[in-house]
Amino acid sequence: MSTIGPKRSSLSSVFSRVGSYYYPSNNNNNNNNSKKRCSSFPSSSLTSSLSSSSLVYDDIMDDDDDDTMEMVQLGAERTKNVLILMSDTGGGHRASAEAIRDAFILEFGDEYNIIIKDVWKEYTGWPLNDMEGQYKFMVKHVQLWKVAFHSTSPKWIHSMYLAAIAAFYAKEVEAGLMEYKPDIIISVHPLMQHIPLWVLKWQGLQKKVIFVTVITDLNSCHRTWFHPGVNRCYVPSAEVAKRASLDGLEESQIQVFGLPVRPSFARAVLSKDDLRVELEMDPVLPAVLLMGGGEGMGPVKKTALALGESLFNKELGKPIGQLIIICGRNKSLAATLESMEWKIPVKVRGFEKQMEKWMGTCDCIITKAGPGTIAEALIRGLPIILNDYIPGQEKGNVPYVVDNGAGVFTRSPKETAKIVSEWFSTKQDERKRLSENALKLAKPEAVFEIVRDLHELAAQRGPLANLPYILTSSFTSLI
Repeated sequence: MSTIGPKRSSLSSVFSRVGSYYYPSNNNNNNNNSKKRCSSFPSSSLTSSLSSSSLVYDDIMDDDDDDTMEMVQLGAERTKNVLILMSDTGGGHRASAEAIRDAFILEFGDEYNIIIKDVWKEYTGWPLNDMEGQYKFMVKHVQLWKVAFHSTSPKWIHSMYLAAIAAFYAKEVEAGLMEYKPDIIISVHPLMQHIPLWVLKWQGLQKKVIFVTVITDLNSCHRTWFHPGVNRCYVPSAEVAKRASLDGLEESQIQVFGLPVRPSFARAVLSKDDLRVELEMDPVLPAVLLMGGGEGMGPVKKTALALGESLFNKELGKPIGQLIIICGRNKSLAATLESMEWKIPVKVRGFEKQMEKWMGTCDCIITKAGPGTIAEALIRGLPIILNDYIPGQEKGNVPYVVDNGAGVFTRSPKETAKIVSEWFSTKQDERKRLSENALKLAKPEAVFEIVRDLHELAAQRGPLANLPYILTSSFTSLI
């Protein structure tokens, strides 16, 4: 029987319980806050007459809550629920979530039911339900984002504000998580570790639910990514693994697999010649891919104009390369570029869902330092010209590419155009060397390694993982 003490104020209780990341020792798992007891077991004489043994559990509360009863077939196989927590603060989080979903389906079919949710947006209030809008505002005012990123990095600061948020929205987050009754929770966002883990702890579900983090930043990343309460922390690089270790994660928790890239991209078998016919490109001229991200931001227009000049040989009166421009959702930019007259073959595209094809037709890429685009370009073996980055999480992606010999960095559109024209003419050996280094750095199997490891973790849970979701003394009743 569970015994619940007098309710205290939300803030004082939450801060006392979650002021630190670290969980108490395992000896405290059998606490009074979330005990369940088995109200009846089938006797040995009855067991033989039953087709499958079952256990009936009662959750008995000291308050006025109704008793809850559920049945579960012990040892019965069932579809496991996988809840992926993400937010559209940048396109990389959703892309990683969808890549993991697709890999689960390819590897394990209907053994898993995959749910991708922004629990914050759907269940909580301000500021959590508008993280997407706040992020877009801050990255447009990049110095504001820089201050926010670095000022919240110290553990004592972000643990305090996350505990404060938990005090206000714990009930809503709990409802959001419990609605889907997950067997596995995967966080692909730095702000989606702490509060869900606190909910699992207070619900007594740590032994039932596997919780993992998949970090979507290649090098520099915010410290909220790292929580020692996770079962696994999947990191994209050795650099991030070192950061995780310094922030208290054990070696057994850290797996270096790479950034999850959608299977349709990672395992695509593409012929450049066939793709160029399909996409109506020049079959001979080398091609450069100019990316503006999902929102078509950065110096796309200036760079395109500079490339239009540098890739046209005035002496011969003909182009030495062709240009593909991806404008994302920026329809105004796309319309402007399409209305221009070009001396070289140019294709202007909007938001693209088949980037594996466009990358497969090209010989180098120009992009800001987004981790997803970098990971995809490495898989395709494209030399990379990085022309911008978001301070904080993307800054470290520049040395990751440059120091590993997979590309260069310059913010100058003219310098960018000069580099591409040289790669297509006098410095083709350099382009080839960069391409080889990119392929060495690529990790196309990362997403499959992640889901296979999760499948092994789930198998190790044994029969306890098949016990039903019976509400414990709700953690919201404790505050």
